[in-house]
Amino acid sequence: MGQLSGKVAIVTGATSGIGRAAATLFGREGASVVIAGRRRAALDEVVAEIVGHDGAAVAVPGDVADEAHHRALVATAVDRFGGLDVAFNNAGTLGAMGATPAISRAGWTDTLETNLTGAFLGAKHQLPALAARGGSLIFTSTFVGHASGFAGLAAYAASKAGLVGLTRALAAEYGPQGVRVNALLPGGTDTPMGREVASTPEAVAFVANLHALKRIAAPEEQARAALFLASEASSFVTGHTLFADGGVSVYRG
Repeated sequence: MGQLSGKVAIVTGATSGIGRAAATLFGREGASVVIAGRRRAALDEVVAEIVGHDGAAVAVPGDVADEAHHRALVATAVDRFGGLDVAFNNAGTLGAMGATPAISRAGWTDTLETNLTGAFLGAKHQLPALAARGGSLIFTSTFVGHASGFAGLAAYAASKAGLVGLTRALAAEYGPQGVRVNALLPGGTDTPMGREVASTPEAVAFVANLHALKRIAAPEEQARAALFLASEASSFVTGHTLFADGGVSVYRG
């Protein structure tokens, strides 16, 4: 029996990277999964992979900055599978990068809309359904802007650091209703977004060297960390920032 047997989960940003790895892992662990992303064809591939391993999944394409999209995700979880137990708000973007004076107001706003407001809107609609069954709400944040600062990533860092504050506030607000709220803080991970930052062999080597483990994570490693937060293995963990970062936040060598 899987760690999420009989559970229902929403995973956003499920077309690639950590989201895709988490969606397929949750499915293999017994969850019925509602997956979200902008690209319908990529979502259909993930559904086919989950179903091919005897799991259950449905795709709901859309933009996480659209509040109606989150209503549809929760409604799909309830209508198709009977409720909601896990919500993994993973969708994100690097957004506007570069020297801070060169970042436009629109670039700043667009980054926060996806990374912070999108996660807030997800939680806003997921929490009542999670509270009805007692569940786990997870955000994907990052060590960037929380444990370490990097030049050229002001909008990304601010939006992701905001998720840590949101995590703690919601953990306090919904703990009495049996909902656990935690944030996953990955280190460098081999995803399409990660390759935007580390796009050459030299850049990959530099990023790997920042970590105590001297390597970059596979998406599946981050998915296993998310599974811990989603499952009963973390039943007394809430308001927590889980660093799955290979030691990048502590290594100074």
